[in-house]
Amino acid sequence: MPRRPLYGNSHHPLAQSHLRMMRTTRQMLSSSYLLLRTMALRTGNQSQATRNGLKEKVLTLDTMNPCVRRVEYAVRGPIVLRALELEQELRQGVKKPFTEVIRANIGDAQAMGQKPITFLRQVLALCVNPDLLSSPNFPEDAKKRAERILQVCGGHSLGAYSISSGIQLIREDVARYIERRDGGIPADPNNIFLSTGASDAIVTVLKLLVAGEGRMRTGVLIPIPQYPLYSATLAELDAVQVDYYLDEERAWALDVAELQRALHQARDHCRPRALCVINPGNPTGQVQTRECIEAVIRFAFEERLFLLADEVYQDNVYAEGSQFHSFKKVLMEMGSPYAGQQELASFHSISKGYMGECGFRGGYVEVVNMDAAVRQQMLKLMSVRLCPPAPGQALLDLVVSPPVPSDPSFAQFQAERQAVLAELAAKAKLTEQVFNEAPGICCNPVQGAMYSFPRVQLPPRAVQRAQELGLAPDMFFCLRLLEETGICVVPGSGFGQREGTYHFRMTILPPMEKLRQLLEKLSQFHTKFTQEYS
Repeated sequence: MPRRPLYGNSHHPLAQSHLRMMRTTRQMLSSSYLLLRTMALRTGNQSQATRNGLKEKVLTLDTMNPCVRRVEYAVRGPIVLRALELEQELRQGVKKPFTEVIRANIGDAQAMGQKPITFLRQVLALCVNPDLLSSPNFPEDAKKRAERILQVCGGHSLGAYSISSGIQLIREDVARYIERRDGGIPADPNNIFLSTGASDAIVTVLKLLVAGEGRMRTGVLIPIPQYPLYSATLAELDAVQVDYYLDEERAWALDVAELQRALHQARDHCRPRALCVINPGNPTGQVQTRECIEAVIRFAFEERLFLLADEVYQDNVYAEGSQFHSFKKVLMEMGSPYAGQQELASFHSISKGYMGECGFRGGYVEVVNMDAAVRQQMLKLMSVRLCPPAPGQALLDLVVSPPVPSDPSFAQFQAERQAVLAELAAKAKLTEQVFNEAPGICCNPVQGAMYSFPRVQLPPRAVQRAQELGLAPDMFFCLRLLEETGICVVPGSGFGQREGTYHFRMTILPPMEKLRQLLEKLSQFHTKFTQEYS
């Protein structure tokens, strides 16, 4: 039987456009094509340069850092580039089977319509423009907080550099926040470094850990599925990525036996020195139990692994019976020998939670049991980049020390915060419900964070067609979804997944009604796609 074309009429304009896009994407993703293209371009450029009497370029794909070439970041990868092209085409009046592109690929709350928290923006506005301090339009507690921050800025201006580890007063406020969160367990401001979002701090700690050559090269255990920051950073640093798989059949649980398997296999070709845990999970949305965290800490201690705890979604816990436990708190409560010896770096950010202040790039890392000399080297490394953005530091200060019940802004702050988190919880439940009602889609409970990571069944003929186009099967599915519905999600292959399974990551951030429509359109598309390739 002849293979059915993607569209009923292969001369249809949509078919022609789709095929052109597929060819382009295939070229982008095919390393063999890229190599041939590079060689051809280099030869052409050399001959052209020779004819023109010009020298060959110093920096080419052949001569650039090969580690950078290996970096991939699926969240902003080829599918997102195509989404941007589609948005441009819509603006130019090109007819599409949809009226807008819905970018459900990234956890950018305010881009998806979430309103900023009033108190945070009031204080930030006062810090950026101190002339507003005399305005009657701002509450007194917001003015006092702005004045407190400005007093410790160079020249009393948010435009001044801070010290490289971040403004001392804000680091002290972060320490007090950690103490409150962890039930009174002390936190030392000298162990806290402010950063340009959590990502910058994660990269800094990984830089400190990577060393050695050949079989002694540093290996880092990361969860699969993972947030692509980790794989991208390890590729850039030429470190060894050691995958451990989360258990999808048990709601993406972390299993110490799987950690043991990954570690023992990795020791044949590298030196594993660090273990990364994302809790709550991204892209998987699971929330680790206290018992699991204790088991992970014991494993890391026994195997002499540095622990990295990515806890940027600690405010985003929705499922009944789920609770966030910080690695720092559990570690300290485990007592000797763990509390005094296990090395840990834990990360937090203003980009997620109820705040969603992604663009201001504020975050911090707290290090525990880090060698004092290494801590100085960490400060040196941060000083090369001068300091984190001061507005992000100011916002972080407000997040870790929000209004208290006696403050005029408290009631509004609490109402806005609770409204955001309640709506996210409702969206998490809706997402799980709609996907699990759709044939061929299976979605674990979204216990926390901001994403669902459903598993999709793809017909063998769709898998075959994807292979013919040089695409991962779930990339093929997501590209077709984008072209036909305007919905932009990220294929699971960009996060890692077990062989033979297919997923996509979708944020739950769109407004409720738009999210409902998105889920229904996506489920309907999967049914249509399955029928087309069955």
